[in-house]
Amino acid sequence: MSQHSKVQIPGLTLHVEAQGEGAPVLFIGGTGADLRQKPNVLDGPLTKAFHVIAYDQRGLGQSEKPEGPYSMADYADDAAALLDALGYDRLDVVGVSFGGMVAQHMAIRHPQRIRRLVLCCTSPGGDMPSYPFHELPDDLSPVDRMLQLMSVSDSRRNEAWQSEHPEFVEKMKAQVLAGAIKDHEKPDYRRGARLQLEARAGHDTLTQLPMLSMPVLICAGRYDGIAPAANQEKLHELITGSELNWYEGGHLFMIQDESAWKDIVTFLS
Repeated sequence: MSQHSKVQIPGLTLHVEAQGEGAPVLFIGGTGADLRQKPNVLDGPLTKAFHVIAYDQRGLGQSEKPEGPYSMADYADDAAALLDALGYDRLDVVGVSFGGMVAQHMAIRHPQRIRRLVLCCTSPGGDMPSYPFHELPDDLSPVDRMLQLMSVSDSRRNEAWQSEHPEFVEKMKAQVLAGAIKDHEKPDYRRGARLQLEARAGHDTLTQLPMLSMPVLICAGRYDGIAPAANQEKLHELITGSELNWYEGGHLFMIQDESAWKDIVTFLS
């Protein structure tokens, strides 16, 4: 079962897609995420076990791009409003990277809406932020951006490694080019992407995370320089009773280490 729909919430229309049968899980994606980029979560293992609901966040993809500025609270409230519009009182939430930041704010602002929470490759912000994407030039091409971030995304892939594995670097370039979406060059998309980065730059949940009482699983890649190891330990320390799992990979550990999704499915089951 696959569904694509436009869902009206206060202030904007969101592009929403769903896949799979079973208990509902809300998936919140990362920086610049656009459901037209394939494969995505709806093509993965989560949909074999659950009814997965994914959406393009405000300013991104096929959702509306209202005037800014946007705040992390706006993104959290959008997620809660989406549950209202879809008729869900409470469900499980999986947040990845920027989506993990949104999920933290959702859990703080709307704790009664979340049954279980999974935070992947994310950070508490404040003085423990993820990599400052807002400092990258807006006009970097997708390939240049990928090259600039390759050794940050996975610390094993430093410049020496890249020069020894040119075929891997070429394959990554080809993937980026194949997945590029022409719309992303348009002024409206660039504006939405920039507004998301500016909201992300203000992310800080350090003082509020100890309030969380729902079960929380934190998943992290050992070689992730975007959401560094110390940030994962801090999340684990601040969220009472949370579990912290490490995986063989960088920021993309969820596709590098197949045990990650298995553990997430087990936790949510």
